[in-house]
Amino acid sequence: MNETVVDCPCGSDRAYAVCCAPLHAGEPAPTAEALMRSRYSAYALGLEDYLLRSWHRSTRPPALNLAREKPAPRWHGLKILRYQPVDADNAFVEFVAKYKVGGGPMQRLRELSRFRREDGHWFYVSGEWSS
Repeated sequence: MNETVVDCPCGSDRAYAVCCAPLHAGEPAPTAEALMRSRYSAYALGLEDYLLRSWHRSTRPPALNLAREKPAPRWHGLKILRYQPVDADNAFVEFVAKYKVGGGPMQRLRELSRFRREDGHWFYVSGEWSS
């Protein structure tokens, strides 16, 4: 049996099956950085349900409507700039994500994201974009 190994979209240099796929299937992220990576992969793969489940209830939108974005962004890379645990249940992750929309130029999204852990699960709370 010849099984194809697919690299994880998050750029971890690990196979998707052992990196973000278990989190997408419901396994808790061990760190806020792991959750950030899994959320990037979910955007790249169009996993709206996972994005909403991993978003903290206090800031979660009712829907994302990713399928309605025309043309949809194509994600081209994630770079973690900083992972800063504040305490056992709070952390920040600063990242840059590259993407293209349609035939347009490569764009960059830089964000400092805030995460909170509750009942053993990390959640995305909010983010501040910068250039």
